[in-house]
Amino acid sequence: MAAPLTRPATTPPPRAASPSDGPAAPKSPGARRGQRRAVTLFMVPFFALFTAVTVLPMFYAAWMSLFREESSGLGFGGTERAFAGFGNFTEALTNEAFLRSFGHIAFYCALYIPAMVGGALVLALLVDSAMARARRFFQIAYFLPHAVPGLIASLIWLYLYTPGLSPITDVLDALGANWNFFGQDEAIYSVVNISAWQWTGYNMIIFYAGLQAVPREVLEAATVDGSGALRTALQVKVPMIRPTVVLTLLFTCVGAIQLFDAPKLVQLRANTMGEDWSPTMFIYTAAFKGHDYGLAAASSLLLALVAGLLSFVVTKLGNRWKAS
Repeated sequence: MAAPLTRPATTPPPRAASPSDGPAAPKSPGARRGQRRAVTLFMVPFFALFTAVTVLPMFYAAWMSLFREESSGLGFGGTERAFAGFGNFTEALTNEAFLRSFGHIAFYCALYIPAMVGGALVLALLVDSAMARARRFFQIAYFLPHAVPGLIASLIWLYLYTPGLSPITDVLDALGANWNFFGQDEAIYSVVNISAWQWTGYNMIIFYAGLQAVPREVLEAATVDGSGALRTALQVKVPMIRPTVVLTLLFTCVGAIQLFDAPKLVQLRANTMGEDWSPTMFIYTAAFKGHDYGLAAASSLLLALVAGLLSFVVTKLGNRWKAS
């Protein structure tokens, strides 16, 4: 019996190359110009707003700092603007109240930054731990204080600090603890508490986001090597989010030197703090109570210079820590 005939195998005809195969064709000059126009269109609103609210006010402050208001005729002839050169800067640098305000902020930072950053980091590590439950609930709960505007938060705590109105003071009195939130030595702790309450949850979210980016295989390798939860947190997780910690420290330092809301409201009850307790309070008092706009402008520029130098120092130290 003859074997059945079989169709010989045939190779499919070669497929014509499609435009999607191989390297992409270079874009035409017209397409590149269109992309540049689109990028420019999206950037114009930012730079326009940045110029209007940051650059122009800085130039205006620099111009105002070169003049001072002088009265004539024993104070009955009105005032006139006189060129002072760098006199306002000299007056600010020799003003004891202005210099003392930086000392207050330095002490405030020594208390606030370790408490807030350390507390936020501990909370982030706890929420990120394997034993944590209801993570979404705790993230929202910790973030809620930051959702309250700073002025409103200060007013809330001002009520909670007031004896006879606050349940906190009632509990302390019942326990026999004599603590005056507006005392000469205690007022700064009241300010630190307000700031830490408002910003700890916010920075906890930032640290938690950084911890989520840590590769899981690294944590599994640490567990296989016998590393416990505490050792993994301190020697694996924290070193891997150093850039996030440094950025948080930078923003915290710059924000701390501009502190205004909390001490301004606490000062309403704590008279020992004075109206020039922080640099921004000194500038506010000089401008809107002393009507010395030249001194206020010079002081604000000096404050901006200090903030810039502080940012440079924190960045340098942070880069060394990240490289270590």
